[in-house]
Amino acid sequence: MAKEKAVITNRQARRDYHIEKTYEAGLQLKGNEVKSLRAGNANLKGSFAKIENGELFLVNMHIGPYEFSQEEYDPLKPRKLLLHKTEIKQLITKLNQQGFTLVPLKVYFTRGYAKVEIALAQGKKFHDKRHALKEKQVKREMEKESRKRR
Repeated sequence: MAKEKAVITNRQARRDYHIEKTYEAGLQLKGNEVKSLRAGNANLKGSFAKIENGELFLVNMHIGPYEFSQEEYDPLKPRKLLLHKTEIKQLITKLNQQGFTLVPLKVYFTRGYAKVEIALAQGKKFHDKRHALKEKQVKREMEKESRKRR
């Protein structure tokens, strides 16, 4: 498999959503956007994917302007995601079910191409988040105790 370099990740997504299935989609970008993304000048906070007219778009992903460019563009514009039609049809049927959404998990480069890992996810309730946090804390305490005994 080709070497991939993660540029940005959405760490809140795994905390706020139950991840059902993940997909790898290509990201359609302009030249200066790619350079800015390689420099790490991007943010996935609050972004999501939506389907319009049978095409998939990433909304609210912020890619800042490239520092050496004079070109003006909207950093929050919707960007097209490249996915097979059969996968898009599967997503449409799943999204019509109650509570599912598409959330980007990370953006990375594979063989020079910008890729986005999007997840079909269902929102967690507040008590689910508390339960996950409590489990994490108990696990951390158990590991701490086992290290002390060594």
